[in-house]
Amino acid sequence: MSAAIQEIYTQVIRTLSPAERLQLATLILNNLVQHDADFVDQSDTWTEQDQVDLVSFSLQYAATGYPENEELAE
Repeated sequence: MSAAIQEIYTQVIRTLSPAERLQLATLILNNLVQHDADFVDQSDTWTEQDQVDLVSFSLQYAATGYPENEELAE
């Protein structure tokens, strides 16, 4: 994260109420959807990195749901 973004967050965003932060987040996300739709990859193709990310997340999630001291049913 750039220093400028961190500074804006610290000096401005952090001082807002939760409701105001939510309104700001909504404005930012709506703006991204409206203006940057052409830059979003809409393909149904999974890249190798997508697959690696999915496996990594799945393994992390499974590790939290099944601690090492419990046996898994086969």
